[in-house]
Amino acid sequence: MEKTYDSSQHRSRNKNLGLFELIAIALGGMVGGGIFSVLGVSVGLIGALTPIAIIVGGIIAGLAAYSYIKLGVYYKDEGATYSFYKKTFPKTPFAASLIGWYVIFGYISTLALYAYTFASYVLSASAYSELEWMRKIVAIGIIGLFTLINVWSVKGMGKVEDLMVYTKLILLFMISIMLAMNSTTPLPTLMQDVEQIHLFNVLIVASLTFVAYEGFQLVINAVNEMEQPEKNIPRAIYAAIALAIAIYVVISLGAILAIPVEDIVKNKEYALASGARDVLGNWASNLVIVGAVLATSSAISGTVFGASRQMSAIAHDGYFPAILAKRTRSIPANAIITMASTASLLIIIGGLELILEFGSITFLVVSLLMAYANIVIRDKTRSSLFVSMTALLSLLTGTVFILYYEFTHEPDEMFFILMLYAALAIGAYVYARVNRKHIQQQKEQE
Repeated sequence: MEKTYDSSQHRSRNKNLGLFELIAIALGGMVGGGIFSVLGVSVGLIGALTPIAIIVGGIIAGLAAYSYIKLGVYYKDEGATYSFYKKTFPKTPFAASLIGWYVIFGYISTLALYAYTFASYVLSASAYSELEWMRKIVAIGIIGLFTLINVWSVKGMGKVEDLMVYTKLILLFMISIMLAMNSTTPLPTLMQDVEQIHLFNVLIVASLTFVAYEGFQLVINAVNEMEQPEKNIPRAIYAAIALAIAIYVVISLGAILAIPVEDIVKNKEYALASGARDVLGNWASNLVIVGAVLATSSAISGTVFGASRQMSAIAHDGYFPAILAKRTRSIPANAIITMASTASLLIIIGGLELILEFGSITFLVVSLLMAYANIVIRDKTRSSLFVSMTALLSLLTGTVFILYYEFTHEPDEMFFILMLYAALAIGAYVYARVNRKHIQQQKEQE
């Protein structure tokens, strides 16, 4: 009988992560700079209706979270997406491993982009702001720092995450409110062109915005280090999504009311900082930069923490090198270091925004698969068929819309993403086959 990963063997005796740390991990993974990039596309398509699309995207994220929570509480497995699929459909182990490869690569690409965005903000007010090589050095350096923190201590990581996440929320919320209060264009004026905006575009933006909520599932990767997972998994995830919706709406309103639309579309993630400088002065711009630095830092830390545990689970089943499954004090140090090294390599190579689109599409598709898995075992997870089907249909609609947008607006990038999917599938298949032969040879020698 094939030996598979059992998450319970890595459960820590010391439950280092309480509810506030878990909320911080989820928020750290979500509010990591993605909203600023999405904001430019959103405002360009639907203008003042952007906050509405953000709320719709958040509702879809909440529906997606329903399935993750039900599966997470039922299985209590830090392997999360990979393990949920493997255990729900035990006769398709390779399909589960393929999902694992896609999700881990998506996390690694996201980690690289967060680090690069961090470097861009840190250097934005210096003489090195335009030097590409300096950005890459700073980006790799910040990944290295949070690699050390995550390898050092789970409790230490949790406390650092708390400080960064809750500070950044306060800063971004304050600046957005002040921008809204100093608006020169009232909201009714901005709403005059709303009738010309098609509902179709609003739904496209809602689907694109959904990727800004990527990260809530990192809470489940911490199941072995948390207290009372039955209570804290749903509390942490739903609270984090609600807080993310609130901060995203406030940020979008502040930007729309105080910053010209063409500047938001042009400057993307820098729009809030440049707009704050124009409206409130340099001090406000500096606060935005600090908030963005904290946002990307917490996203790096949370992603390293959660994704490394999923990578370790996959490695334990033989679909990644066995060395990645090894742990010290329940910490998968080798997986953490491998993720950090691969992300650093992506930073050196470049093309991060394109790779991030792969992660965004993967997140939607995988969330769709999790909704389906939850429906299949809804009696065991005690799930509502109505809510589960609503989640499935919402995610299916979102997936169709985001694919339509990519094929019509970025066909070359979409072709590259499809090729990347194919390359990873071939890599997963070849590795699984070679590793299976190696294991068989070892058994024959014994």
